[in-house]
Amino acid sequence: MLFLELALIRWLGANIVHLSYFTNFVLLGSFLGIGLGFLIAREAWSILPWTAVLLAVLVAGVRAFPVSIDRAGSDVIYFTSLRTTGPPAWLVLPIVFLLTAAILAGPAEAVGRCFADLDPLTAYRWDLIGSLLGIGLFTLLSFVWAPSVVWGVLVAGALVVLAGARARPLAVVAAVVVVGALLAESTASGVSWSPYYKITTRTDTSGGVTRVFISVNGVPHQSMSPASWKLTRSSAIYGAPYAHRDQSVPLGNVLVVGAGSGSDVAIALAEGARHVDAVDIDPRLVEIGVKGNPDHAYQDPRVTRHVNDGRAFLENTDHRYDLILFALPDSLALVSGASQIRLESFLFTEEALRSARDHLTAHGVFAMYNYYRESWLIDRLGGTAAAAFGHAPCIDTVSGATAVVSVARDPRDQRCTAGNHLLPASYPAPVHDNAPFLYYDGGMVPAIYLWALGGILLISLVLVRAVGGPFRQMRPYADLFCMGAAFLLLETKNIATFANLFGTTWIVNAMVFAGVLLSVLAAVEATRRLPTPPLRVLFLLVAVGLALAYLVKPEWMLQLSFWPRLVVAVVEAFVPIFVANIAFAKRFAESDSSRAAFGVNLLGAILGGCLEYAALLTGYRNLLVVVAGLYLLAFLLKPSDARSGTASGLRAGAAAAGAGPR
Repeated sequence: MLFLELALIRWLGANIVHLSYFTNFVLLGSFLGIGLGFLIAREAWSILPWTAVLLAVLVAGVRAFPVSIDRAGSDVIYFTSLRTTGPPAWLVLPIVFLLTAAILAGPAEAVGRCFADLDPLTAYRWDLIGSLLGIGLFTLLSFVWAPSVVWGVLVAGALVVLAGARARPLAVVAAVVVVGALLAESTASGVSWSPYYKITTRTDTSGGVTRVFISVNGVPHQSMSPASWKLTRSSAIYGAPYAHRDQSVPLGNVLVVGAGSGSDVAIALAEGARHVDAVDIDPRLVEIGVKGNPDHAYQDPRVTRHVNDGRAFLENTDHRYDLILFALPDSLALVSGASQIRLESFLFTEEALRSARDHLTAHGVFAMYNYYRESWLIDRLGGTAAAAFGHAPCIDTVSGATAVVSVARDPRDQRCTAGNHLLPASYPAPVHDNAPFLYYDGGMVPAIYLWALGGILLISLVLVRAVGGPFRQMRPYADLFCMGAAFLLLETKNIATFANLFGTTWIVNAMVFAGVLLSVLAAVEATRRLPTPPLRVLFLLVAVGLALAYLVKPEWMLQLSFWPRLVVAVVEAFVPIFVANIAFAKRFAESDSSRAAFGVNLLGAILGGCLEYAALLTGYRNLLVVVAGLYLLAFLLKPSDARSGTASGLRAGAAAAGAGPR
């Protein structure tokens, strides 16, 4: 079940252009589907025999009719150089949401039926172990860059086994369609997979120069060409960082963040760098550069490759550089499980630029360039550099919205040109680690999200009512509604914190999800084997844990070395989750209607997923205040005469609390 969810998130984001900016909608769809599957498990009818067919329809449809989410008219900036004319987001996102929910409902139904035959905590325990195996397997496949056909074979095979004897022939046909479509995709010329993207390469020899164009998730991302061509005929941005430094100071160590296929590394070598640390988060993009860069930059003995998050590299190195360059590090993707954090979000905060400043030599220069496409964004980045370094940077603009921001540690080493773009008197404030939303210009939550989230909540209400029964049966479980919402918000905050402290890499993200599952499993084992405190004590302990998490700021932890930082982060993040899940299990054991309790908790959890977007307004740290308020409300709404619950109720609530599907 968890493996299928992760595979859908990766595959749909790779094949529906711009969906990678809305991955949270796939998560919410998976979550609703898992909840509905547990409700269906109580009925005489079954959706499981049709799961393989639904998956085949989705895969074949996306492959046969490519879809792009139209970005026109959106007040959320998600930059690409691709001109799309596809359906609007308000249409595509609900369709993806519903199909994802329908597909996940099948395996969830199978799990739900197993719960009827087992003791509640025993069933929940094995479900958590299975979830850990699912995320472990997907992590392993990400590590070896397995193509989509491998995911399809595993999922289709499992669905054939689960379909049952009567539906198996139909499931086999559907499995053949799924595997066939994914095999055609995986063996297509120039297609490969990294832990983050579906990568496509195309070679062009026009104009007397060989260039390799690299697209990720269907969007143009990089071009690999000789350094001499980029410096003289491509764009003025590539030479600007070197022109703005004191030429009398030798260029020793250079750090290139966003090294990608190696073109910026080759330019640094051509400019006389004695050593280059080349950092990129994606190992497959680096491998493409190793094998195909025309300047053979990565084979040069002066170059050291680092596959890592750029911010994490800065926080963990003690080297100093004559030039630090952020070279087009736009990821075009969100971190899974966090509604608005991109892979590069923590690179462009004021704290990150201060870290870059601290890693410069006395005469060092920091620079960043990209095709920003919006003038206010250029001013925000220029203002961030000014705030971090204490003086205004050099800002070169090319064709309006392409820009280079260069700033020296010492302003006397900064060489601006006569056409330098000056910061206006008023510009968007710098972003910070607590709210690293570089591309969000402030104001209310963008309308595109509000409409889509409103649709998700409405659809969820209708489906839960249709499958779960009248809402009046759920009124005694208002506390579980609050607990479901609180848990997902707490998980989101932890994902953001770990991304800030240790990088936005896929392995860090996988470790956070695994840590959540292990914390919940530990809570289940503690409840099974040990006497636990009463609920009022547990809620008090949750409040204490949240207060400590609020008081201990990530910027303090960043000052620690790696291992002490990891210990503090684990305690801060997972102790509240552990205690909250003990309270959750105890409360569910007291419920007298598992069906009603499940429906309420499910709706609360979906609401929590929607409330993740409140971080745009509050920042991630203040989400803890919302979490604390929800847990307080849950305690106040807890019935005083709760009675013993059922097995399916315990598992349903735990799933809706966010542990199961993630």
